[in-house]
Amino acid sequence: MSEAARELAALVAASSIRRVRVMAWRDLDDPEAGGSEMHMDSILSAWAAAGLRVDVRTSAVHGQASRIRRHGYFVERKGGRYQVFPQAIARGIRYDRHHYDALVEIWNGVPFFGPLWFPGARLTLIHHVHSTMWKESIPGPLADLGWFIEHRVAPPLYRSGSVATLSSSGAAEIDELLGISHAAVVPVGISPFFSPGAERAPEPLVVAVGRLVPVKHFDTLIREFAKVRALVPTATFVIAGEGYLRPELEALVAAQSATEWISLPGRISDDQLLDLYRRAWVVSSSSSREGWGMSITEAAACATPSVVVDIAGHRDAVDNGVSGILVKEGESLADAIASLVTDPQRLDQLRRGALEFASRFSWDATALSLFKLLAADVAKRRS
Repeated sequence: MSEAARELAALVAASSIRRVRVMAWRDLDDPEAGGSEMHMDSILSAWAAAGLRVDVRTSAVHGQASRIRRHGYFVERKGGRYQVFPQAIARGIRYDRHHYDALVEIWNGVPFFGPLWFPGARLTLIHHVHSTMWKESIPGPLADLGWFIEHRVAPPLYRSGSVATLSSSGAAEIDELLGISHAAVVPVGISPFFSPGAERAPEPLVVAVGRLVPVKHFDTLIREFAKVRALVPTATFVIAGEGYLRPELEALVAAQSATEWISLPGRISDDQLLDLYRRAWVVSSSSSREGWGMSITEAAACATPSVVVDIAGHRDAVDNGVSGILVKEGESLADAIASLVTDPQRLDQLRRGALEFASRFSWDATALSLFKLLAADVAKRRS
């Protein structure tokens, strides 16, 4: 057990918090689950191991049980993609507010409005502001409604409670766009599962990991990969992940005559992901919105540097020039990748920097910091 895990267990034992209700849009088993759901699982696993009773409410997962136990905590999955919000709030008003000591909301575009109905300690996690994502992901009036709730309706309710986010750059956006100026920065952790090990691919291999959805801009990345290939003819590329844009992306790969050197293997196992990170020369991302960029630091723990667009979240997941390269708007992602994979000395330097940078993060430390925020909210309410 790590020192942070021991401290967390002691803090939980000394706290009045015993039962925690967590509300989130999606569960880890959802086909579109991503970094937010992985983050939730890592934190709640640590909290459950420390002695907390944790009950999560999320939307239903098609074809799977409505209630499960995972890593020591419980998950109830009911309601559709949008129905989960009113249903969970109604349950919260009837039952949760009377039977839980604390509420954790994972604000994924739309919150669960805990300040209006939960009287106890609260912590709200905002991974990033959705902003332009609404029009990228949802058609018509629903996008406008989502933006209006995120930017106008909800923020005033959360300007006095405990709020946490993943990065300093993300906190700055939350302040600028939502007017919530007190968000605590609690970085992500990295599982010790991710570590150096296997030999690198014999020729340059560039990897990207994520859900195949508009915000990730894999279409842009595929076009950039084609430019890299023109500069480095032996380079190959893998985009690991699943999502509803798969047919469009596969068609784009075919249109680039790239089916022999760009592959989309779908959602892969943890062991396959580890092997991919270890064999890769570089990981990349052209996403327009990220709370952090977990694939960046997971790869860094495998001594694999990154070349990614310079956005909030990425700025904290990359130590620019040390663990990877941030490419500013207007600059060429392809040129940066091609330049790095053809410079062995620079590549080796960034590999060492990536490994050192990744050593700073642990999930036990993240879980401890977030529980401290929740415990501090208890103390503040008593004062």
